[in-house]
Amino acid sequence: MRTGICDMVAVARIINATLVVPELDKRSFWRDTSNFSDVFDEDHFINALANDVKVVKKLPKELSSATKIVKHFKSMSSFKYYRDVIGSLWEEYRVIRAAKFDSRLTNNDLPSDIQKLRCRACYEALRFAPQIEAMGKLLVDRMRSYGHFIALHLRFEKDMLAYSGCTHGLSNAEAKELETIRDETANWKVKEIDATEQRYRGQCPLTPKEVGIFLNALGFPSETPIYIAAGEIYGGVTHMADLRSRYPLLMSKENLASVAELEPFTNHSSQMAALDYIVSVESDVFIPSYSGNMARAVEGHRRFLGHRKTISPDRRGLVHLFGQIEKGLLKEGSKLSNRIIEIHKNLQGSPRRRGGSVPGTKSMESTHSEEAFYTNPLPDCLCRRASQNVNTSIRESNRKVDRSMQKEQLKVL
Repeated sequence: MRTGICDMVAVARIINATLVVPELDKRSFWRDTSNFSDVFDEDHFINALANDVKVVKKLPKELSSATKIVKHFKSMSSFKYYRDVIGSLWEEYRVIRAAKFDSRLTNNDLPSDIQKLRCRACYEALRFAPQIEAMGKLLVDRMRSYGHFIALHLRFEKDMLAYSGCTHGLSNAEAKELETIRDETANWKVKEIDATEQRYRGQCPLTPKEVGIFLNALGFPSETPIYIAAGEIYGGVTHMADLRSRYPLLMSKENLASVAELEPFTNHSSQMAALDYIVSVESDVFIPSYSGNMARAVEGHRRFLGHRKTISPDRRGLVHLFGQIEKGLLKEGSKLSNRIIEIHKNLQGSPRRRGGSVPGTKSMESTHSEEAFYTNPLPDCLCRRASQNVNTSIRESNRKVDRSMQKEQLKVL
């Protein structure tokens, strides 16, 4: 939602359009009935963008009978496409409706003012509704009462596993249930998936057990408080048992807040996800078990706020190590720990420029292989000049978190 909305702001600027507050998807797997104003601060969004793009809450009545077109914008499209192709539609139509807007704007090769507008839209204009912000702050404060904490985006949920076809560690009955869900979800195009191949390509989320092994190998002590940023974990207690045995201080929205406190958000998956987003952004360390949309958005937001530590598991590398453990060829201990630390030394959210396309790829494949704009908004969203004292302060803050959260003898991060 966040990335799509912010890209629509940029496109409205490119084609010189007034933007109507976007409608949120109500037909996806989660069937959430939330409107824009239920999730985001609508008035702030409109006012914050007033100098860049005119935003209105509804289509003006005088345009109710105007010529309209529903347009499916091309994926990862350029400035030229919107300026020339979409912009030319004004010759015939007064209202253009975007049928969907996920990944419709390219990451790079856009004018500087458009890139900066994406930054302002995402990190200044698009803030959550007041009731969500207040509840999110309350959850952060309650986690802080336990000390420095990790936010773990544990993407081991039914929809993710069904969509990706990942079944490692599941029973035959569970795997069959997920296959049925995938077959019956019409807008999921891929139905036949080789779970083993998917896993060894690094396309599956880490299981809760694998996350426990990973955290232990990095040197996080068993008393580390961990916030589980996720919906209902598939298999519940059964699949969480190993992780909980290693890290008993596992917390979530549901055990940090009372039923009454969460009641306004409970039946709205987008609002519940927004709470997880807030806690994840504010955590001392953020670790996603899968690099999905939310994980990438959180990582980028944390970079914008000063490159807060985000450890991104190399799933493809880890799955081979975990396979050796399962076969009895490798044991948990210093050897495993050293190997995991080594392959993650450059995967901790440190400052760097956004990655370009993978060498050897062409055309659309090349564009899709680029690092997403909202995963790493450097340099577009960050000031090019900053005082040395500020940079030193950020580095020292990170060092303090590292020392307090991990076993001192391992010097992991």
